Amino acid sequence: MISLRVKIDEASCEGHGRCYALAPALFEPDEIGNASVLGDGIVPAGEEDRARRAVANCPEHAITIDAST
Repeated sequence: MISLRVKIDEASCEGHGRCYALAPALFEPDEIGNASVLGDGIVPAGEEDRARRAVANCPEHAITIDAST
């Protein structure tokens, strides 16, 4: 089974909020409005499409998805 994990390059994030608007189970705003990964970043079953949408909609390309087996 393949496990997906989202990561944010905090230096690149400018706080547009698209990721936490599109995938609130995966991301939240930090104290200044930049994105923060919830928990350990593991994408729960059923949230894969939302994770991919968040990656595709990040203006700074600050979000990545790593896949592992």
